[in-house]
Amino acid sequence: MQITPSARILRMLGEIEIEEWKCLAELIDNAFDDFNGIIASDIRWAGGMKVSVTLPKSNARPADAEIVVRDSGRGMTRERLADAVRAGWSSNNQFDKLGLFGMGFNVSTARLGRKTRVLTTRAGDPQWIGVEIDLDEIGDDFEAPDIVEPKNDPSEHGTKIEISRLDPARLDWLARNGKALRAQFGKVYGWLLEHRPFELWVAGVEVKPRRHCVWGKNRSVTYGSGSRAEQIPAVIEIDEPYSLADACMDCGHWQQQGLDECENCGKSEHLKPRERRMHGWVGIQRYLDNDEFGIDFLRNGRKILTNYKDIFQWTDINDPTSRVIREYPIELGQGGRIVGEIHLDHVRVDYKKDTFDKSDPQWRRAIEYLRGRGPMLPEKAKDLGWHEPNNSPLARLHRGFRRNDPGKRYLIPGDGQKAVHSTAWRWGQEFHKGIAEYQTDEKWWEQVLEHERRKAEATRPKPDPAEGGSVDETAVDDALGLDQPNDRSEATGAAPAPPAEPPAPKPETDQQRIARYKEEGRPIAELAGDLGHPDLGFMKVEALSLDQRLLDANGKETAARVVPGSGGSATAFVNRRHALFVRFGWSYEDAIVTELAGLLRARAGSDLSVSEIISMVKEKSMQDTAIDVRTIKTQAEDLLGEVRNRMAAELEDEPERAFQYLTDDELVATENAMIASGSRGSGPMDEAPFVRYAPSLFLVRLVEEMPEMFLDGKVFRSPYNGVTSAAGKRQSVSQVTSLLADVAALAQQYDPGELRLKRTRLSMQLLLDELAPER
Repeated sequence: MQITPSARILRMLGEIEIEEWKCLAELIDNAFDDFNGIIASDIRWAGGMKVSVTLPKSNARPADAEIVVRDSGRGMTRERLADAVRAGWSSNNQFDKLGLFGMGFNVSTARLGRKTRVLTTRAGDPQWIGVEIDLDEIGDDFEAPDIVEPKNDPSEHGTKIEISRLDPARLDWLARNGKALRAQFGKVYGWLLEHRPFELWVAGVEVKPRRHCVWGKNRSVTYGSGSRAEQIPAVIEIDEPYSLADACMDCGHWQQQGLDECENCGKSEHLKPRERRMHGWVGIQRYLDNDEFGIDFLRNGRKILTNYKDIFQWTDINDPTSRVIREYPIELGQGGRIVGEIHLDHVRVDYKKDTFDKSDPQWRRAIEYLRGRGPMLPEKAKDLGWHEPNNSPLARLHRGFRRNDPGKRYLIPGDGQKAVHSTAWRWGQEFHKGIAEYQTDEKWWEQVLEHERRKAEATRPKPDPAEGGSVDETAVDDALGLDQPNDRSEATGAAPAPPAEPPAPKPETDQQRIARYKEEGRPIAELAGDLGHPDLGFMKVEALSLDQRLLDANGKETAARVVPGSGGSATAFVNRRHALFVRFGWSYEDAIVTELAGLLRARAGSDLSVSEIISMVKEKSMQDTAIDVRTIKTQAEDLLGEVRNRMAAELEDEPERAFQYLTDDELVATENAMIASGSRGSGPMDEAPFVRYAPSLFLVRLVEEMPEMFLDGKVFRSPYNGVTSAAGKRQSVSQVTSLLADVAALAQQYDPGELRLKRTRLSMQLLLDELAPER
């Protein structure tokens, strides 16, 4: 069989830098193309559509090792096979295939090994037919020997590619990275594996599609308030059809209909009118991640770009000197969570299939639709002269979910005080493992509601016995249906008969008590999971909170208790009404890890102190509880940014009044900050609202000087104009400024120390509650 180009050039193809997984993906693409052709032809296909990849063993020598890629497709004729292995061959279809380039087969196989055998057969054929390409044997006559092998079952069909005399570096990587290959193929082919009847096996293990762990389509948040309130769903569907256009099947160029030849390559025989359509979705992941966010772009069901983050950057296309502005995640300290899958079957990709042609007008059109022409940050858009609101899908998600405060407002799980990001992330990994209870968003949603319940519980006023406050025992009895009068006695006026003496109840055993605690307890989801340390072992803990007295194994009252179970499991209980939590400010996790430390110490036979074990467990299993300078400072700057933007909006009509309170030093600092941010204007009173760039502590003084502009639900909830006394007004202002001063001071300090960090974290929580709903 004659192949081209020369043997020398074929050998040079193997020097092209392409990752190992992409070499195998090129061969898988060709098999999936055949499967798609079967589906398009509406053929009944017995035996399934399966591709299996056999990898070399880790101890194999390069001379003996081989890679085999086999599919259960239709097989090929000898003529079709000759085309498939001929470098430079094209099927004249640039749009419906995953294997886009005739050169791809030669590049991939030459990169992996020196010798390739391709065998193919169709149902009913008497034998396998094929070709052998040996880069060390083939001469400049371009002739590769045909091969024939017997076939045991005439109904057998498909194609197999055998690559041997492997490159040592490729052999070593492939032998060690079967799991990594499956993970990569699960991402790249995830949509096809989920939506088509395709199977892909690597080293005897089936590849599972990597799906996005997003909130349900029924979830949404409210942005703004009153008549300006906007419901923003957690998932936004995309379906944007475009008008018909002529496509050149040779070079892939799109052009308007009616022209006689391709504007790009000059050919005319392969111009065809075709539909163009962008479809898919963008949405919010149930957890934050520093890497796993961004938009996936697909062509014919195969992911070309995964976790594409450049879409969150903006630059002015009309100004070649403008700088790139990163818009997301800019206010989130723990990563991002905007994700999506967008299908662009009509957009060209490069020959390595790892990016789209960014110069293609169809690509630019898609990006503009998804993120808008102007900045997604409203304040930045105003600064740069963009006055039209950006209502693109990503801009809506950005304004609805840009913060990571716990609770219903941003769909972030919390524990009543703070977000529990590591718990949400851990649940996400269970989702990706396919664990049934994590497939819907119910666990995350319940933890959002639990945060709201605990938060409301913590702020509910408690009766003060010193001032006569007490529990209404009668009301409690009435609610429980106790001490109800005897209806018959009331009707007749007769005295009720004395009740029979009830038998003395048997004392409750500890085992019965534990069973009751489990039945009546409320899950503390953020503390469920493996708690411990590699040096001490782990216990799979289920944590429950109780609204009643909690007794230990000796019948003594305790704030927390951990009960070991079978198989390294344990159940942890806390009495959330215990003084340790209510009066002394301990957290549930502090109490549970203290009890757990003793169990781990005994089980491991360790001589470490309990306090050291507590530290080790917290470091390994409770990262959310850490007082981390960087995280808290980032959150403080994030919150101050929100306050600045809201204050700037209130001052939009009279900035001069606020401007007069800037000191000379603050004026210089403000101007420098504006210049560094790239804001327009020659000074603070020009186009960009200066409050967004003024020193943090200036915000405190501004609220003190102009409280009527920011209180009464404008920026902060605290009342002002309706308060009649001067003392009441001062108290209302102080309630805001004291919290704001704590947060503002931290933003200007390098390392304020543990106590101030604790204080600032609490002040941030209270200031968040003080913020009025967005209008």
